[in-house]
Amino acid sequence: MEKSVNKVELKGRVGQEPKILKVDQGVVIRFTLATNEVFKGKDNLFREETTWHNVVAWSRKGMPDFEKIRKGTFLEVMGRIKYVKYTDSAGMERTATEINASKIIIPLEE
Repeated sequence: MEKSVNKVELKGRVGQEPKILKVDQGVVIRFTLATNEVFKGKDNLFREETTWHNVVAWSRKGMPDFEKIRKGTFLEVMGRIKYVKYTDSAGMERTATEINASKIIIPLEE
C-alpha cells in the first residue's frame, strides 16, 4: 500500500500583524504568509507572482515566542494543508485553506 503525505514547507514574509489568541488549550497564532515566485514570461521578461497563505499554529515545545512574529518577519513554516468549513456573515457556507504549522523557524539575519 502506498503511503500518503500531506506536508508543506514555506519560506516567506508575514503579511498583516498576526492575531494571537489565548484559548483553553494554550495559545494560537494566525497570520498570512507571502511567498514569491519569479519566472520568465512568454515575452522573455521576468515576472514575480505572490501567493498568500493562511497559517495557524499552536504554542508548544519547539515553537518560537509568538510575540517575535510581526508584520514583515521572514519565516520558515512547516506543516500540513487543512481545509476548514465556516459560515460567513451572509449565512453562506465557505471553505478556507489553512496551513496548520507544526514548526516555525525565525532564521537569523544574513
